[in-house]
Amino acid sequence: MLAAVRALFDFDDVVVTAPGGTRMLAGLSTAVPAEGVTVIAGPSGAGKSTMLRLCNRLEVPTSGTVVFRGDDVAGIDPLVLRRRVGMVFQRPTPFPGTVRDNLLVARSAATGAELHTALERAALPADMLDRVADELSGGEAQRCCLARTLVTQPAELLMAAPTAALDPTATRTLERLARSLADDGVAVLWVTHDLAQLARLADTRIVLAEGRLADAHRAERYLSGAEA
Repeated sequence: MLAAVRALFDFDDVVVTAPGGTRMLAGLSTAVPAEGVTVIAGPSGAGKSTMLRLCNRLEVPTSGTVVFRGDDVAGIDPLVLRRRVGMVFQRPTPFPGTVRDNLLVARSAATGAELHTALERAALPADMLDRVADELSGGEAQRCCLARTLVTQPAELLMAAPTAALDPTATRTLERLARSLADDGVAVLWVTHDLAQLARLADTRIVLAEGRLADAHRAERYLSGAEA
């Protein structure tokens, strides 16, 4: 018998309460597989972004436990965790300077070959290195930020609704990149509000509602488009 594959992340009765008392997560218990593309979906305010931010300690639980590959994230140095678990945000935020400067900010010791590899994995040409980052299109800027994350050689990748501000062509490009990375062994955890994207991209679906895992009926209603 094959041994069970350890989950990438385990959430055990996780509660996150905002300073004003609003519960962002209200007892979330679920597991994220350690392979493929896992897509987190759910109505607005369901806790999707909070769940993602817990994965690299941009948020910390009010109570409950988040476990990364068997270890409580509370006991992992945030810098060590974030080198292992890269994150791409909804809106691209290139730093001032060239694309090369952006990649070297993330990993100053990266060689030329490693910079080129990061660009290639983000579907950007090698001559992009000398482009001014502030002059990139929206899709190029998002892929620059992806390359900046990939140059640190993360084993897992968090994608916080990365195509929300992109046109359909750039969106499909980023989706193909996520699939390619997952096929190469990088586990991808992706947040979306787009049901069509969920259908295209997800190997595993996690549907949240009111800060916890949606029950089967609630998830079915959401996935059918009956609940926004």
